[in-house]
Amino acid sequence: QVQFVESGGGLVQSGGSLTLSCLASGFAFDAYAIGWFRQAPGKEREGVSCVGVSDELKDYSDSVKDRFIISRDNAKNMVYLSMNNLKPEDAAVYHCAAQPKGHGCRLTPEGYYYWGQGTQVTVSP
Repeated sequence: QVQFVESGGGLVQSGGSLTLSCLASGFAFDAYAIGWFRQAPGKEREGVSCVGVSDELKDYSDSVKDRFIISRDNAKNMVYLSMNNLKPEDAAVYHCAAQPKGHGCRLTPEGYYYWGQGTQVTVSP
């Protein structure tokens, strides 16, 4: 059974930091690129960051570039998103998702097979 368990969300003040974690099981983790997506109420789902199968290929949306860092540990089936200098507009439910290798690293949700339930990030002004 495929499972994604996100953790690390919470309430933080503007300018603060959080690190989100995503633990995967039930599939060949090292054969999948992993993406982080977020969705705020009334807004479309947004691709935030992605990492290829080997932690070398990475991409970030313009809105988080230079503030967020994605990494993965294939030995532990874990992906992390370190978020720094958080802003109120970063508040959303953050989801991790898995896409089969061979497509690089995408910030659009198409092609992602497996999705987690998400973790809430709230940023106070």
